Amino acid sequence: MSAYNLGLVSVSFRKHTPEEIVKAVKSAGLTCIEWGSDVHAPCRDTERLHELARLQEEYGITCSSYGTYFRLGVTPLSELPDYIAAAKILGTNILRLWGGTKKGADMTPEELESFTDTCRRAAAMAEEAGVILCLECHMLSVTETPDCAVALMEAVRSPAFRMYWQPFQWLDTEGSLSVARAVAPYAEHIHVFNWHGSAKYPLADGAEDWKRYLTVFTTPRTLLLEFMPDDRIESLPAEAEALRRIIGG
Repeated sequence: MSAYNLGLVSVSFRKHTPEEIVKAVKSAGLTCIEWGSDVHAPCRDTERLHELARLQEEYGITCSSYGTYFRLGVTPLSELPDYIAAAKILGTNILRLWGGTKKGADMTPEELESFTDTCRRAAAMAEEAGVILCLECHMLSVTETPDCAVALMEAVRSPAFRMYWQPFQWLDTEGSLSVARAVAPYAEHIHVFNWHGSAKYPLADGAEDWKRYLTVFTTPRTLLLEFMPDDRIESLPAEAEALRRIIGG
């Protein structure tokens, strides 16, 4: 049995219902799901959250993480407990957050210090609640570049404040490997796709690149398929099979 945990990010299929997505995940042989807070799992809709938890139990799927659209430095920290409570209903201790609205290199020293203080306070709230907050290296966020991402991790220095990793589609393979090496010590989950610029391709076409990417991480991580090459839910089994081949499963 593979040491990797393989799953799907629900925002891959925003137009589909949670039950359709869970059925597709199960049928594709995946074991977990990251629910997005924007469509499928709004943080204050407790009835919907409990329904998702019921579906997970019915189909034998776990929740790997809660993919929120909480923006540190923008969304008031007073709202964070609502997202943490939602994650716990779903059965996960990992929440994906966004790091502001501009890259760290474009922030003034005062802005960066204020943002870092916000992150420290969020991390303290997460530690107390027993959850982990994770940022991605997204464009137009503080963690857009690996240098800024690592500097933030080191400045906050909390076991409850971590990262995700995913290849940056505007970089070549070597560039993405460089980012992976930088953030690997802080990475919890990995989002998996095969993009080049704005074009999406089957994961199988990028298998050799992905085999190289995964060698950077010293222990197996949860691998979450994010978006299909054609945006069709019917393509999930083929993408899941390509991922299993990549990890040798």
